[in-house]
Amino acid sequence: MKKLLLATSMLIASSFAADAQTINILMEGVPDTNYVQQMLPEFKEKTGIDVQLEVVNYAEMHTKLVPQLVAPEGSYDVIIVDFYWVGEFAKAGWLQPLDERLAADGIDTSRYIPSIMNLTGTVDGQTLMLPFYNYAMGLTYRTDLLEDPKHQEAFKAKYGRDLKVPTEWQEYLDQVKYFSEDAGIEGFTGVVNQGQRPDPIAMEWSNYLFARGGRYYDEATWQPTLATPEGIQALEDYRDNIQKYGPIGAANFSFDDAFNVAAQGKAYSYLTFNMFRPVYDDPASSQVVGKMEIAPVPGGGLNGSWGWAIPNSSPDPEAAWEFIKFIESPEIAKKRAALGGAATQAAVFEDQELIDKYTYYPQLKELLESSHNFPVFTYTPQFVEVLGRELSLAVTDGKDPKEALETVDREFAELLKKDGKLQ
Repeated sequence: MKKLLLATSMLIASSFAADAQTINILMEGVPDTNYVQQMLPEFKEKTGIDVQLEVVNYAEMHTKLVPQLVAPEGSYDVIIVDFYWVGEFAKAGWLQPLDERLAADGIDTSRYIPSIMNLTGTVDGQTLMLPFYNYAMGLTYRTDLLEDPKHQEAFKAKYGRDLKVPTEWQEYLDQVKYFSEDAGIEGFTGVVNQGQRPDPIAMEWSNYLFARGGRYYDEATWQPTLATPEGIQALEDYRDNIQKYGPIGAANFSFDDAFNVAAQGKAYSYLTFNMFRPVYDDPASSQVVGKMEIAPVPGGGLNGSWGWAIPNSSPDPEAAWEFIKFIESPEIAKKRAALGGAATQAAVFEDQELIDKYTYYPQLKELLESSHNFPVFTYTPQFVEVLGRELSLAVTDGKDPKEALETVDREFAELLKKDGKLQ
């Protein structure tokens, strides 16, 4: 086997020498794509391979990808895969297993945060992707208010506990209520939520579910478990935060709308994607520079990430693998993180040079390690539609939370049966 792998490597090297190569990659227009783009001259210098990036918005990606994935030979050598699509792409058999390539090049995937490797790396024992960037969610909050002696004294007098970074869910809910009702700050709320259906509300509410100890399904049987006391309480918490303690209109806010409220200094807290943490310190986008920090959601927040993959329809899978090896090498992973990239490898969060630059890295690592995954199966996007619809009805139209979650459980079960995961 060793000789065979060596022969294969020689063929790869020979192929690079003989051909002028260009690989094509479809990517989303997000900051991490910009950081990848800045690495391309170094890749060209090392391998001689050109990279053409086709950058589109998220809404276009799935539509552009699928026809290329089902074709015998598509246009894209490398693709990036959102965790939403992992179940669909894996079941369709559109992705090349990477295990033999990893073994041949001595690449140990334990370098990745385990929760992320589990989400966008390994499927049913096969490595189909290498994690690209993460978008796990965390609790962002106002440090200046938390450290204000006036608020510390008033909060302790009312709730009998110290005002500090919350480590328990009820502690956080008490803080939301305090800063909405008792802090005496005009035009200020304790929380801002992204209540727009279906994706923003589904992603944000997941944090409430996990914080209350609820789960989407029984991991042994795939039986849905949302209409439980924990799930119902989580939905009541979410409804209260939007209706009682948040700004008007939050039930229809996208994450951009909600972030703008927090960044304008009009809310104490916002549960959001960790990639927004550095944006709070950008004076061009924020009026709370140096006043916002991020912490893990008590009980663990929602995980999220994208992965690199080589489709079976890739015109040049060998060059594609050379690119993935390069862009995910520890050296380049650190360079992308230094530019602001949302890292997935544990060593990046332990690098002292990066910690000196991003003082919140220890909290981010803890956030990623404690995060929980959303259900990943063939019909994840359809499930998000169902979940977002019912959550929104409970928040805006007065639908009973128990009834809403029973509806979700019923339709979730139908999708799982269709996928063969539930009998």
